[in-house]
Parts: sequence; C-alpha cells; structure tokens
Amino acid sequence: MALLNSFSSGVSAVKTFGKSLEVIGDNIANVNTTGFKTARTLNKDAFAETLQRSSAAAGELGGANSMQVGYGTAVSSITQKFTQGALTTTAGPADLGISGKGFFKVQNPTNQDFYFTRAGDFRVDDAGNLLTSEGYNVTGAAGNIVIPQTNPAGDPPGAPIQSFKVDKDGSIDAYYADGTLTEGVGQILLTAFANPNALERVGGNLMKNPGGEDGAAPGAAGAQIADAANPTFFGEIIQGTLELSNVDLTQEFSDLIVAQRSFQAGSRVITVSDSVMDEIVNLKR
Repeated sequence: MALLNSFSSGVSAVKTFGKSLEVIGDNIANVNTTGFKTARTLNKDAFAETLQRSSAAAGELGGANSMQVGYGTAVSSITQKFTQGALTTTAGPADLGISGKGFFKVQNPTNQDFYFTRAGDFRVDDAGNLLTSEGYNVTGAAGNIVIPQTNPAGDPPGAPIQSFKVDKDGSIDAYYADGTLTEGVGQILLTAFANPNALERVGGNLMKNPGGEDGAAPGAAGAQIADAANPTFFGEIIQGTLELSNVDLTQEFSDLIVAQRSFQAGSRVITVSDSVMDEIVNLKR
C-alpha cells in the first residue's frame, strides 16, 4: 500500500544520501593526500509502481496517461574526477609529479602484481631501487628502475653517486663523485587508461586494474603504455614536485550541506509515515 511505500522511499533516501555523505567525507579527509582524485556520487530513481498504464487514442476517445509512484532512490554510480591536481615544488630528487593524464606503474615485489598511482613521493634505497612509500618498485622501459649507486665505468670505477636527474620524458641521468655523467641509467614510462574509472582503489595511493594485474592484459580499464619513441604522450614527469589532491573544498562543503539536508528530509519522511501509521492503528480508539 502507498503508506508503506513512503517508508521505503524514506529509507532509500537515508541510505543513498548516507552514502553521499561517506563519499564527501572521504574527499574532505583526503584534501592533503598526494595525487588523490575526488569522487562524486550520482543517484537514480528506484523501481516505480504502475497504477495505470498509458493508452493510445482510439476513435473519438483520447488516450490516457500513465500513473506511477516511485519507490525512492538508489546510488547510480560513484566515479572519480581525474582532473589535473596542482604541482607543488618540494625540491626532493625522488619526488616526481605528472603533468598530464598518465599514471606511474609500480610492482609489488611480493606477489609481482602491478598497480598504478599518481603519487610520486618515491624514495631510493641503498641498492638504488626507486620505490614507493609502500616499498613497491617503480617500473620503466626495461623493468624496475634501479639507479646505480656507484659508477661502474669510472676511472677508477666505484665513485659514489652524487645526484640524479629525471627528464620530462622519464629518462634518468646519474652524476658521480668523479665528475662523470652517465646518461640513460633508466627510463620511467607512464601508463594511461581508456576508462580510468574502472580502476579500483586499494589504499596507499595505489589503484589496480582488475584483470590486468599481470601487466600484460589490458584489464577492465584498458591499459595503454607509453613507448620510448613517444614517452611524453601521456604526460610529462616533473622532478622535484608532487601533485596535490584535486579536491575542491568549496564544492565539497556545498555538496555536504545538500546531502545533509537531503538526509534529514528522508529521515523526516520516515518519521511522518510512522506518525500517520500510528494514527491509522489507533482509529478504533
């Protein structure tokens, strides 16, 4: 009956706008998270009960419009906005920001699965491996990126590294204490996706491409890997910078107010429906 439908509509509103509050809360919490991409919730109407179907005109009789009562709302999708975040200067040699749509491709050394990230707050260990904060290897054209910590070609060999430079195309040059420069000790290549919203967040600023964890299959997102012939096609790598979160706090607080009021309105529908039901139950008194 219609009265019970109002309960269902109110409950659906509370559930749906509660999910919107969760998404907005997550966005606000990650306003300072490196490379974070803000998410948004879209809603859809739920199944509607048809009280009268539409009918076409027949002879001198006009047609009739349908009569339907909806059952409320539901979450249609939760998608991320992959717009460019601002690049902030850090001067850290292992801090790498992306100007463009690409992602860094990293590999879990434990299970060999590949993941993707926009957070370039990397570090170099004693062996010269370029790693994420989680200890995942940053990959490049020839596999994992390893920056030689001593000069193997010096005279005499073995001079320690002083610094390294990452060009916009991802190529890495190393400078050693004996004054020599070794070019092209590695090259980072970015990965882009036909459908980046198919990526799944796994925490630690990492995303996985379902079905493409082995790095060979395109996966759900449809991986496209840049090649050495055109390494900046998916973006440029800017050394000494980090990409900030693209969360717009002004928009988030505005959306928060709307979601909060909508949640309150849905709660009010439940309260009023309960009050009316109470009146019906007590009609015989």
